[in-house]
Amino acid sequence: MIKKDISSRKDIKFIITNFYDLLLKDDQMLPFFEDILINNHLNEHLEIITDFWNDILFQTTTYKNNTMQKHIDKNAFIKFKKKHFVIWTSYLFTTIDANFSGEIAQQMKNRATSIATVMQLKMNLYKP
Repeated sequence: MIKKDISSRKDIKFIITNFYDLLLKDDQMLPFFEDILINNHLNEHLEIITDFWNDILFQTTTYKNNTMQKHIDKNAFIKFKKKHFVIWTSYLFTTIDANFSGEIAQQMKNRATSIATVMQLKMNLYKP
């Protein structure tokens, strides 16, 4: 079966929803999302993350937050480690590859790798 490329916000929402299903089942990743779950903000969070990726992949301008600052703020309470970024990219890539193939799918994986690298650099976690 030939997989289609990512072509819409709906495709991105599908990826993010399935990606978060994996993240939230992982005991190493769950602590980063407990406040979102406790406050019943998961659906809102998924919409925000979908907007973020939609802006990156389709040049829209919906996302209004500072992604880096959000993660630096979170790091003050729960320390990120390099393994968290490895898990994050692994689940994202697994979700993309299971459902999509093409230029935009590859672009999403490339951008995710770049974002993970920059975040690790900013948190002094990156060891080439």
